[in-house]
Amino acid sequence: MALNFPNIDPVIVKFGPFDIFGQTFEPALRWYGFTYLVGFVAAMWLLNRQADRSNGLWSREQVSDLLFYGFLGVILGGRIGYVLFYHFDYFLASPMYLFKISEGGMSFHGGLMGVITAMIYIAWKQKRTFFAVADMVAPVVPIGLGAGRIGNFINGELWGRVTDVPWAMVFPSGGPEPRHPSQLYQFALEGVALFLLLYWFSKRTRKVGAVSGMFLLGYGIFRVIVETVRQPDAQLGLYWGFMTMGQILSVPMILFGLYLILRPEGKQ
Repeated sequence: MALNFPNIDPVIVKFGPFDIFGQTFEPALRWYGFTYLVGFVAAMWLLNRQADRSNGLWSREQVSDLLFYGFLGVILGGRIGYVLFYHFDYFLASPMYLFKISEGGMSFHGGLMGVITAMIYIAWKQKRTFFAVADMVAPVVPIGLGAGRIGNFINGELWGRVTDVPWAMVFPSGGPEPRHPSQLYQFALEGVALFLLLYWFSKRTRKVGAVSGMFLLGYGIFRVIVETVRQPDAQLGLYWGFMTMGQILSVPMILFGLYLILRPEGKQ
């Protein structure tokens, strides 16, 4: 016995078609994009709320700048990271593959690098330390992560390995075998659990960089756990017979996160 995939139409509404300069366009609002939009709006609300309570340390205008460049970092870093980490062979064969966003493909670890770059710029622009920015951002990131995993589930992508657990699910694109709904595991861990962990931890420490460290540690551990039941990328498989690319990229996060949490007070 296995659960059937709910088969939700990934497109909420279509517009058009429109004929522009001889080309037909049919834009659409998709659940995947909508879930990210919900995550972005929720993060914006929380950050503005934090700014209002910061006794002048942050303004809403500064938060808007942070969100704008952070969003750019997610999109650009996520795409570049996906191409370099998961389809570098495609890039070598055709560098224009990098710009074929319509074919899909985003990497969390690439997006993280993009956001780090954006935070470095914001820290320089607003004359703050890097961790003053990072500790502000880290607690709201799981909202976007969780929203994105719901989008993955609705799209019927990034499913898990074949299993016989009672809640196994048959995904249309995953063949007839029942599989782990790993997108929902990631929503529960990287979204809900990580958000609650960071909220709790941020109320109990004033150590510079510690909240950022807990984000890196928590996400890294949760990602390594879920990757044990998530289907490895077909083009990459398992490294050394037991590790996925997602696990390899998460190990440095765990180590650096531990360092930030355990390092002596006052060390920058």
